[in-house]
Amino acid sequence: MKNTLITAVLATLIAAPALAESVTYTVEGTHTYPRFSYSHFGMSKQISRFNKTTGTVTLDAAARTASVDMTIDTTSVDTGYDTFDGHIQGADFLDTANHPTATFKSTKVTFDGDTPATIEGNLTLKGVTRPVTLTVTSFKAMAHPMLKKPAIGANATTVIKRSEFNASKYAPNVSDEVTLDIALEAIQM
Repeated sequence: MKNTLITAVLATLIAAPALAESVTYTVEGTHTYPRFSYSHFGMSKQISRFNKTTGTVTLDAAARTASVDMTIDTTSVDTGYDTFDGHIQGADFLDTANHPTATFKSTKVTFDGDTPATIEGNLTLKGVTRPVTLTVTSFKAMAHPMLKKPAIGANATTVIKRSEFNASKYAPNVSDEVTLDIALEAIQM
């Protein structure tokens, strides 16, 4: 009887599905760059980026759930021209004196099979919070070849309106619509 009970318990444990496990990844700042682009008088598409981003991504691949929490240092804006960096940081645009960071906190991540497809969340920029949906254009989970730790990488994009964040100076000549493209890499710590 005792052996039968032990055998039954072992069989149940072996047959039971593995519990899903959430893994938290820390944003790797040297390979994570939120970029933004916009039309400048219809003459060209200007592309700039932020050089300092921190945050975490929590992923449970088996359960197909995830969350994203990122902070962008808006004083790290990089237009390629120091004087223009200061202009973009001014009160008419990013107002970094009063709002030195922008944040994104996810509220829902949808998956297409095993891959994150969209990330809904709240973007706070210049003290204004608005819902946005990022479309994930690429995603990969693997062992980082140099660090020998689990890592993820992704690209995601969305379009926002500057006017919704109190930053509409020169619109429509400088487009109200701004495309955000985020290149992200994160490492399990």
